[in-house]
Amino acid sequence: MKKSIRRQFALIFIGLMAGIILMCWVINNIFLEDYYIRSKTQVLYDTFHTISGVTGSDTYSSDEFREELENICSMYNITVCVIDANSQLRYSSINGGRELENQLVGYILGLYSNIVKVIEIGEGYVMQRIQEGEDEYLEMYGRLNTGISFIMRTPVDSIRESAKIANRFFAYVGVVGTIAGGIIIWLVSRRITRPILELNRISQQMVHLDFEAKYEGHARNEIDLLGENINKLSASLERSVSELKTANNELKKDIEKREQIDEMRKEFLANVSHELKTPIALIQGYAEGLSEAVNDDAESRSFYCEVIMDEASKMNNMVQKLLALNHLEFGNDVVTMERFDVTALIGNYIQSAEILTKPNNISVCMEEYPPVYVWADEYKTEEVFTNYFTNAVNHCGGEKKIIISLEQKEDRVRIGVFNTGEPIPEWAVGHLWEKFYKVDKARTREYGGSGVGLSIVKAIMESMNQQYGMENYTNGVLFWFELEAVREEKSS
Repeated sequence: MKKSIRRQFALIFIGLMAGIILMCWVINNIFLEDYYIRSKTQVLYDTFHTISGVTGSDTYSSDEFREELENICSMYNITVCVIDANSQLRYSSINGGRELENQLVGYILGLYSNIVKVIEIGEGYVMQRIQEGEDEYLEMYGRLNTGISFIMRTPVDSIRESAKIANRFFAYVGVVGTIAGGIIIWLVSRRITRPILELNRISQQMVHLDFEAKYEGHARNEIDLLGENINKLSASLERSVSELKTANNELKKDIEKREQIDEMRKEFLANVSHELKTPIALIQGYAEGLSEAVNDDAESRSFYCEVIMDEASKMNNMVQKLLALNHLEFGNDVVTMERFDVTALIGNYIQSAEILTKPNNISVCMEEYPPVYVWADEYKTEEVFTNYFTNAVNHCGGEKKIIISLEQKEDRVRIGVFNTGEPIPEWAVGHLWEKFYKVDKARTREYGGSGVGLSIVKAIMESMNQQYGMENYTNGVLFWFELEAVREEKSS
């Protein structure tokens, strides 16, 4: 990365160190020499106070005084010479103190004139800078009240040289320190940038909706806190995306369902219009015939009236079935579960249905079954059987037989209605339960079928959560439905 944090850390640190070192180097070059001179001046003042501190006593020749001055001279590179009022040498440092004796006498007599600059004239002393050849010195001399005279000096050139050496050494150390610091910060910053790069990788996966990666850190610093929040954000986003996908899926289902309902509505209107068109046309035609007295004889008028009543009855029957189907499909019809004998229900209906079977020469066969008790809605169960039976009557052919069967399987009872005749074509099997679907429209029209009966069967069986279906045979068709059997308690 062109602007990586690691590189920025290293460059900022190196730049900061280099700037600080450069600033210190400039400050040293400008102020270090003056600072050294002030320090040496203070040392001369302290030595002066040491010498003047023994005024009024004869301790200039004591070993303690000599030792103290020797320490000062060796530590601060100062040359000292002290003489008494009789011009007798009381002390001279080993680093050239005797050479200053004549110079001190010259100052006392006013014979020495190599002064460069007088710094300060105080009580009993003069602070000045002098030049001897190429060497320059910081010097203090004076005469105390006791008659003791002294002179002290320290070379200024050594101060300058020390400052130059110090600056040069500081520059070398600064360069090496900057390079070493840059290398160290480059290596150390990796510990900082590694978790940041890890967070970057996790965020990239989150962009692609991959929430599996989690940040794992144990340093307990600000980056780890950020990582924990990233983990929480990842979990929250995963839940939100999941909920959003679920809601989107439900929305798609709702849209598809709405589209299906809209298609069903359109299909329903088209089918109802088609189914009602023919009887309405017949009723209108025969009513106009009666109105215009096409045939004045009583027999013709009676025939016209019978046709009108028959078509009106078919229309009323179809409307009633459509209303019942609408109640079932929209859950407005309450299912009342009750215990009843399905064998008795079927037997009673078969006896009452002879009016349908005898005119068509259809024989109904049913074995003698014992009472079979089930849990279901008795009225709706009878309606299912009625639709199956009337459908079998209308499509019965061949041997003209309808066979009723009851088969008990564990906790289920399967009721079957088989009629001989032509099997249903395979291409039509999947559409049998659709509203207004008719395999043979011409034949259905003959017996006044509306194509709604099997749709009612489907709606009733689904409202009771039971199975239903049909099976083709070579000599006919079997329609069946199942009900929940009542479990008989066995006596001990």
